[in-house]
Amino acid sequence: MSARVLVTGGVRSGKSRHAESLLLPPHLDDPAPVTYLACGPQRDDPDWAARVQAHRDRRPATWTTLESTDAAAALTAATGPVLLDCLGTWLTAQLDEIDAWESPQEQWEAELDARVDALDAAWRAAPHVVAVTNEVGWGVVPAYRSGRVFADRLGMLGQRLARSATRVDLVVLGQVLTIKDEP
Repeated sequence: MSARVLVTGGVRSGKSRHAESLLLPPHLDDPAPVTYLACGPQRDDPDWAARVQAHRDRRPATWTTLESTDAAAALTAATGPVLLDCLGTWLTAQLDEIDAWESPQEQWEAELDARVDALDAAWRAAPHVVAVTNEVGWGVVPAYRSGRVFADRLGMLGQRLARSATRVDLVVLGQVLTIKDEP
Protein backbone atom coordinates (compact mmCIF):
# COMPACT_ATOMS: atom_id res chain seq x y z
CA MET A 1 0.00 0.00 0.00
CA SER A 2 1.35 3.41 -0.95
CA ALA A 3 0.07 6.26 1.16
CA ARG A 4 0.86 9.67 2.56
CA VAL A 5 -1.26 10.21 5.66
CA LEU A 6 -1.23 13.45 7.62
CA VAL A 7 -2.59 13.27 11.17
CA THR A 8 -3.36 16.56 12.89
CA GLY A 9 -4.87 17.60 16.19
CA GLY A 10 -4.24 19.50 19.37
CA VAL A 11 -1.81 18.70 22.16
CA ARG A 12 -2.70 15.39 23.87
CA SER A 13 -5.51 14.75 21.39
CA GLY A 14 -4.38 11.18 20.68
CA LYS A 15 -2.88 11.94 17.28
CA SER A 16 0.40 10.05 17.81
CA ARG A 17 -1.39 6.96 19.08
CA HIS A 18 -3.72 7.09 16.07
CA ALA A 19 -0.79 7.55 13.66
CA GLU A 20 0.95 4.53 15.19
CA SER A 21 -2.19 2.43 14.76
CA LEU A 22 -2.17 3.18 11.02
CA LEU A 23 1.14 1.34 10.72
CA LEU A 24 0.01 -1.81 12.49
CA PRO A 25 -2.00 -4.74 11.13
CA PRO A 26 -4.68 -4.77 9.81
CA HIS A 27 -4.08 -1.23 8.44
CA LEU A 28 -0.70 -2.09 6.96
CA ASP A 29 -1.02 -4.86 4.37
CA ASP A 30 2.61 -5.94 4.70
CA PRO A 31 3.83 -5.66 8.28
CA ALA A 32 7.25 -4.40 7.18
CA PRO A 33 9.49 -2.91 9.82
CA VAL A 34 8.54 0.69 10.52
CA THR A 35 10.98 3.54 10.99
CA TYR A 36 9.85 5.96 13.67
CA LEU A 37 11.38 9.30 12.71
CA ALA A 38 11.72 11.55 15.73
CA CYS A 39 12.74 14.82 14.14
CA GLY A 40 12.83 17.37 16.90
CA PRO A 41 15.62 19.04 18.79
CA GLN A 42 17.23 17.22 21.70
CA ARG A 43 16.07 18.58 25.05
CA ASP A 44 17.46 18.32 28.54
CA ASP A 45 14.04 18.23 30.17
CA PRO A 46 12.81 15.38 32.41
CA ASP A 47 9.14 15.94 31.50
CA TRP A 48 9.99 15.77 27.78
CA ALA A 49 12.10 12.64 28.36
CA ALA A 50 9.16 10.96 30.12
CA ARG A 51 6.88 11.86 27.22
CA VAL A 52 9.33 10.42 24.68
CA GLN A 53 9.71 7.25 26.76
CA ALA A 54 5.93 6.76 26.92
CA HIS A 55 5.82 6.89 23.12
CA ARG A 56 8.68 4.37 22.86
CA ASP A 57 7.08 1.99 25.34
CA ARG A 58 3.88 1.63 23.34
CA ARG A 59 5.55 1.07 19.95
CA PRO A 60 6.37 -2.48 18.79
CA ALA A 61 9.92 -3.66 19.47
CA THR A 62 10.35 -4.30 15.75
CA TRP A 63 10.14 -0.58 14.99
CA THR A 64 13.39 1.32 14.54
CA THR A 65 13.75 4.78 16.02
CA LEU A 66 15.72 7.33 14.03
CA GLU A 67 16.38 10.70 15.62
CA SER A 68 17.20 13.28 12.97
CA THR A 69 16.27 16.85 12.15
CA ASP A 70 16.92 16.07 8.46
CA ALA A 71 13.51 14.58 7.77
CA ALA A 72 13.90 14.92 4.00
CA ALA A 73 17.04 12.77 3.96
CA ALA A 74 15.48 10.23 6.33
CA LEU A 75 12.35 9.89 4.19
CA THR A 76 14.44 9.57 1.03
CA ALA A 77 16.62 6.85 2.56
CA ALA A 78 13.72 4.85 4.04
CA THR A 79 12.99 1.48 2.49
CA GLY A 80 9.77 0.78 4.38
CA PRO A 81 6.96 2.62 6.14
CA VAL A 82 7.86 5.73 8.15
CA LEU A 83 6.09 7.47 11.01
CA LEU A 84 7.28 11.09 11.14
CA ASP A 85 6.45 12.50 14.57
CA CYS A 86 6.11 15.40 14.42
CA LEU A 87 6.18 18.32 12.01
CA GLY A 88 5.98 20.78 14.91
CA THR A 89 9.19 19.52 16.48
CA TRP A 90 10.82 19.35 13.03
CA LEU A 91 9.90 22.98 12.38
CA THR A 92 11.18 24.01 15.81
CA ALA A 93 14.54 22.40 15.04
CA GLN A 94 14.70 24.13 11.66
CA LEU A 95 13.87 27.54 13.14
CA ASP A 96 16.52 26.95 15.83
CA GLU A 97 19.16 25.98 13.26
CA ILE A 98 18.60 29.05 11.09
CA ASP A 99 18.22 31.42 14.08
CA ALA A 100 14.78 32.54 12.96
CA TRP A 101 13.07 33.21 16.28
CA GLU A 102 14.05 36.84 16.63
CA SER A 103 15.89 37.53 13.35
CA PRO A 104 14.26 39.49 10.54
CA GLN A 105 12.31 37.22 8.20
CA GLU A 106 14.35 38.22 5.15
CA GLN A 107 17.44 36.74 6.82
CA TRP A 108 16.06 33.21 7.13
CA GLU A 109 12.98 32.82 4.94
CA ALA A 110 14.79 31.55 1.81
CA GLU A 111 16.63 28.90 3.84
CA LEU A 112 13.46 27.73 5.57
CA ASP A 113 11.61 27.63 2.25
CA ALA A 114 14.38 25.45 0.78
CA ARG A 115 14.12 23.04 3.72
CA VAL A 116 10.33 22.89 3.40
CA ASP A 117 10.69 22.27 -0.35
CA ALA A 118 13.07 19.37 0.36
CA LEU A 119 10.72 17.88 2.95
CA ASP A 120 7.74 18.24 0.61
CA ALA A 121 9.62 16.51 -2.24
CA ALA A 122 10.66 13.64 0.04
CA TRP A 123 7.08 13.38 1.38
CA ARG A 124 5.68 13.15 -2.15
CA ALA A 125 8.23 10.49 -3.16
CA ALA A 126 7.91 8.33 -0.04
CA PRO A 127 6.05 5.06 -0.68
CA HIS A 128 4.38 4.96 2.75
CA VAL A 129 4.61 7.69 5.35
CA VAL A 130 2.38 8.83 8.17
CA ALA A 131 3.20 12.29 9.51
CA VAL A 132 1.90 13.87 12.70
CA THR A 133 1.43 17.61 13.11
CA ASN A 134 -0.12 19.95 15.63
CA GLU A 135 -3.19 22.00 14.90
CA VAL A 136 -2.15 25.48 16.01
CA GLY A 137 -4.72 27.68 14.30
CA TRP A 138 -7.59 27.36 16.77
CA GLY A 139 -6.29 29.57 19.53
CA VAL A 140 -5.52 33.22 19.94
CA VAL A 141 -2.80 34.85 17.87
CA PRO A 142 0.38 34.41 19.94
CA ALA A 143 1.50 37.52 21.81
CA TYR A 144 5.17 37.04 20.96
CA ARG A 145 6.84 37.13 17.56
CA SER A 146 8.39 33.68 18.01
CA GLY A 147 4.96 32.17 18.65
CA ARG A 148 3.50 33.87 15.58
CA VAL A 149 6.41 32.69 13.41
CA PHE A 150 5.90 29.12 14.61
CA ALA A 151 2.11 29.08 14.26
CA ASP A 152 2.17 30.72 10.83
CA ARG A 153 4.89 28.46 9.44
CA LEU A 154 3.44 25.26 10.89
CA GLY A 155 0.03 26.13 9.48
CA MET A 156 1.51 26.73 6.04
CA LEU A 157 3.55 23.50 6.22
CA GLY A 158 0.50 21.48 7.23
CA GLN A 159 -1.56 22.93 4.37
CA ARG A 160 1.19 22.15 1.90
CA LEU A 161 1.58 18.50 2.91
CA ALA A 162 -2.21 18.06 3.16
CA ARG A 163 -2.57 19.03 -0.51
CA SER A 164 -0.53 15.99 -1.60
CA ALA A 165 -1.65 13.66 1.20
CA THR A 166 -3.75 10.68 0.24
CA ARG A 167 -5.50 10.97 3.59
CA VAL A 168 -5.81 13.59 6.32
CA ASP A 169 -7.14 12.67 9.77
CA LEU A 170 -8.12 15.15 12.48
CA VAL A 171 -7.93 13.80 16.02
CA VAL A 172 -9.90 15.52 18.78
CA LEU A 173 -10.31 14.03 22.26
CA GLY A 174 -9.08 10.68 20.94
CA GLN A 175 -11.77 10.64 18.25
CA VAL A 176 -10.71 10.49 14.59
CA LEU A 177 -12.38 12.38 11.78
CA THR A 178 -11.06 11.65 8.28
CA ILE A 179 -11.25 14.95 6.41
CA LYS A 180 -9.59 13.78 3.19
CA ASP A 181 -9.40 10.28 1.74
CA GLU A 182 -8.20 9.63 -1.78
CA PRO A 183 -7.52 6.16 -3.19
